[in-house]
Amino acid sequence: MGEPEAMKILITGACGFVGGSLIQAVKQAGLDWTLTGLDNLTRPGSEGNRAELRRLGLRLYHGDLRCQSDVDALPEVDWIVDCAANPSVLAGADGQTSSRQLMEHNLVGTLNMLERCRHTGAGFVLLSTSRVYAIEPLAALPVGVRAGAFQPADTATLPPGLSAEGIAESFSTAAPISLYGASKLASEALALEYGATFDFPVWINRCGVMAGAGQFGRPDQGIFAYWLNSHLRRKPLRYIGFDGLGHQVRDCLHPRDLVPLLKKQFAAAKDPAKPRLVNVAGGLRSAMSLRQLTAWCDDRFGPLAVASDARPRRFDLPWVVLDSHRARETWDWEPATTTAGILDEIARHAEAHPEWLAVSAPD
Repeated sequence: MGEPEAMKILITGACGFVGGSLIQAVKQAGLDWTLTGLDNLTRPGSEGNRAELRRLGLRLYHGDLRCQSDVDALPEVDWIVDCAANPSVLAGADGQTSSRQLMEHNLVGTLNMLERCRHTGAGFVLLSTSRVYAIEPLAALPVGVRAGAFQPADTATLPPGLSAEGIAESFSTAAPISLYGASKLASEALALEYGATFDFPVWINRCGVMAGAGQFGRPDQGIFAYWLNSHLRRKPLRYIGFDGLGHQVRDCLHPRDLVPLLKKQFAAAKDPAKPRLVNVAGGLRSAMSLRQLTAWCDDRFGPLAVASDARPRRFDLPWVVLDSHRARETWDWEPATTTAGILDEIARHAEAHPEWLAVSAPD
């Protein structure tokens, strides 16, 4: 492998929000990494991102990581960072997408990248998700409301692996976790087994909700971008489930804040003292409810009434906040971008791109 400061890196899902944001952050940081991107360009907005990445000088391969001949055409690199996925928790179960296609994208695609690492000796970083954690104990979590947001009830006995600081890596990953969560959890297991069996380094970063300017915003994914763009355009918004009051909470993380962590993981390679898997999220400091997000939008864009729909939505949870203390202790890692900074960035992008909702989810 090359020196940490002169790496050859392949980013899958390069024209998506996370992959593209990582590439831009690496370029802005002036790191001496030779970046290559892979994307199948099927998601709305991908073509626009491709133009920006070409402007930055990225070598981009138009290919599908499910297709072996496309994978075989890729150059050899020191590390693969797997950002490619169908990121919706409803994928495969909503009647809009195929469950088989979900598994092919999220699991078979990762398998093909791991086979690539087996043959070339490249290291592998998988960006995973908070949705690998068990739904049933999180759905049953006793919560109270403070300042318009759920929080674990002070008097509750919390399940193992969960504290007022969030969900730790030791929290249950027992089914059900959704088809999406299962595809990512299976990818994690495969990555760890391949790394151990074929002796190449593997790191798994379980990420909280990603957010920032240029994210494709839809109700089932990219919720921060979707909410701000919809509020600004005076589009109808609804609080769904949980009595229709908008108290459900998520944390948020800007993808660029992963770059310092990746730099350390590349340098550590096979260090046996480092845990292979960590939560990587904005955590409690970044957490916000939909009601609080609406209040922020009201201050920025002017008041907008939000409708109430108390009917529960499949897989929705009242409080999902990741505890990243293991990443802090192991890697001395902290997210650098505040929630206020993320929201301001999204707002400025929304104001400059009035077409963004249509780009994100065209009819």
